[in-house]
Amino acid sequence: MTPPTRDDTSGAGTSSTGTSSTGRTAGSSVRGAHGSVLVLNSGSSSLKYQLVHPVGGEAIASGIVERIGESGPGHVKHTFAGNSTTRESPVADHDAALRLAIGLFDEVGPSLAEADVRAVGHRVVHGGARFGEPVLVTDEVLRQIRDLTPLAPLHNPANATGIEVARELMPDVPHVAVFDTAFFRTLPEAASTYAIDRAVAQQHGVRRYGFHGTSHQYVSGKVARVLGRPLEDLNQIVLHLGNGASASAVRGGEAVETSMGLTPLEGLVMGTRSGDIDPAVVFHLVRNAGMSIDEVDELLNKRSGIKGISGENDFRELHEKIADGDRPAKLALDVYVHRLRKYVGAYAAVLGRVDVISFTAGVGENDDEVRAAVMAGLEGFGFAIDPERNAGRVKEPRVISPDWARTTVMVVPTDEELAIARQALTVAQGR
Repeated sequence: MTPPTRDDTSGAGTSSTGTSSTGRTAGSSVRGAHGSVLVLNSGSSSLKYQLVHPVGGEAIASGIVERIGESGPGHVKHTFAGNSTTRESPVADHDAALRLAIGLFDEVGPSLAEADVRAVGHRVVHGGARFGEPVLVTDEVLRQIRDLTPLAPLHNPANATGIEVARELMPDVPHVAVFDTAFFRTLPEAASTYAIDRAVAQQHGVRRYGFHGTSHQYVSGKVARVLGRPLEDLNQIVLHLGNGASASAVRGGEAVETSMGLTPLEGLVMGTRSGDIDPAVVFHLVRNAGMSIDEVDELLNKRSGIKGISGENDFRELHEKIADGDRPAKLALDVYVHRLRKYVGAYAAVLGRVDVISFTAGVGENDDEVRAAVMAGLEGFGFAIDPERNAGRVKEPRVISPDWARTTVMVVPTDEELAIARQALTVAQGR
């Protein structure tokens, strides 16, 4: 099998040169036949945005506003037509952040009026049991997103605030909420149910929801298109490896298992998150270390994972430390890879047959050493990679397994912004 070439829908994020890591050209055309979609991702202290042609897949412009509501100046970066404009100024709240972003569209380009914005797509982290599909935002939908705050206290309030401000600033454009959890609504009960008291679980919404769903759905669909095979015929394992990391098992285009759970803390070892851990560790630290629940929360979410073991969560720095003989860095990578291999094996058992394994997101796309380590020694299961095909960063969808392997192993750059844009446009057109 020869590695496939990119099709016209690939892409993931705009670089400072005007061409994305997967070939999407920024600023090549402002007004498309189907208009554009503004995609917003409002975090607790940041706002990421991208203006996208949803049909052709081109990223027209993108930007980020950081340090919202924090002391000191915020950092603003806006990229259009290969040029980046940066600013340093205080950013009091999301209202100020969005006004800054829209001001840069007017000042630097492209004009949102000329871009013919047909919809604004909002990434929302948690949809709970209420939202299994993207929805047109109404006052009631916004209220329900806020009601889900107990399930995502760090994410949903910021998502809701971003939606509220954007609706005020762009009242004549339909706003659509796209949920990270939606793709995993198809999980069978055996996969989504935790073995705790059923009444308690139902009362408090305790179940496996899964996250990064937009990415897992995009990548699994992209695999089918690139290989030219029907999606319904494929059993896939998708490994989304960024600072946050998750795995999914996808049968015929539907998710049947995923590593993240009630929150994004469960599952794989991540940049700063522990992933799977004995729940009694929490009791032990509260009872014997005198830690509060909030302190344990911070420990497991912000001071664990790769950073907790090695002191570093940048994989480039991690590899440099390993080359210098740093033992904690080597241990961190070993733990990271060991957990990944466990999930690959478990999901192979869940699926029964694995047709494709895909690596995606920052680490998955850029770290050939991690990919090689995960697949090493698994030839007996039909999993293998070709060293030459695997070498280096991957900017286009690529097969990295040898021709003889039973399972196709690929690197597929994700594009959550494009996926959100397309879903938002579909909802807006059908309203």
